Amino acid sequence: MTWLVEKGIGEERAVLLEQGRVAAARLSWPGSMVTGEVADATVIERIPGSTTSLVRFANGEEGFARPLPRSASVGTSVRVEIEREAIAERGRLKRCQARLTDKPLLPAPDLIQSLRAEGHEAVQVHRFPPEADWEELFAEAWSGEVDFHGGALLLADTPAMTLIDVDGGPPEAIFHNAIPAITATLRRFDIGGNIGIDFPTLTDKGDRRAIDARLGEALTGWPHERTAMNGFGFLQIVARLKRPSLLQRIGRDRTGAAARLLLRRAEAVGEPGALLLTGHPAVTAKLSPDWIEDLARRSGRKVRLASDPGLALAGGFAQAVPL
Repeated sequence: MTWLVEKGIGEERAVLLEQGRVAAARLSWPGSMVTGEVADATVIERIPGSTTSLVRFANGEEGFARPLPRSASVGTSVRVEIEREAIAERGRLKRCQARLTDKPLLPAPDLIQSLRAEGHEAVQVHRFPPEADWEELFAEAWSGEVDFHGGALLLADTPAMTLIDVDGGPPEAIFHNAIPAITATLRRFDIGGNIGIDFPTLTDKGDRRAIDARLGEALTGWPHERTAMNGFGFLQIVARLKRPSLLQRIGRDRTGAAARLLLRRAEAVGEPGALLLTGHPAVTAKLSPDWIEDLARRSGRKVRLASDPGLALAGGFAQAVPL
């Protein structure tokens, strides 16, 4: 199956369609070190009692690198490959992680290159087809809520893990509807790392075993480890973490995410005339001159901005207006 990639303004988006719906997605924002990138860095601090060091890259970003020999003292230049990108958390930034390598330098791969490096087929498209409803996917990640028949999944990004609260629904609804929604959401939001799933308390051990087994079957083929469901309906999943999920990117910079969405909406305007982008003041302030210039170049139009404090952050819109 082939991934479709949009090279947007300020971001790249990728989706994998299955049966006419987004089955998996990725979202990349440029500016930081990217998984798979090979770069030189300077050791700025040795971590006592370990082979890990704090390093600084040419762009100023810092990260942890391992395993570094004792000879790699402070000030030494080392070559590393990025294994996990930096992830913003509440009140702090979890630095990127890298491993010592002797590979040749490799600039930050774009989404197409990253997907192909993993063995996937990927092609660039001007715009996703209608069945790849990016707005729907964005809205789910923005709200942290995914509905299923008989209940909903409530998602929260915490420093410890991504939590999925299964809200409502009898055991039958959880078995038949919540489990497919959970496994789909993990792929659609590109979620990795520590994941906690909190099911409604199920007093019947048979129900717990059946739902636990159903989840195990549904996760077949998705690399992970997990605990069994405990008596309170909670279980934990651990999957490899390489980059921020959609939930983390959108949740940790909501104005930036809304600004990029507004630019995508502007690129879809087909009527002739200048482009007028109207958004919440915090969102229009986030639209950098480089982004506006890029939009004008891509569209071949003049671009104007208007602020409306009555709009929700994600409620910005674009329209064609007379020159």
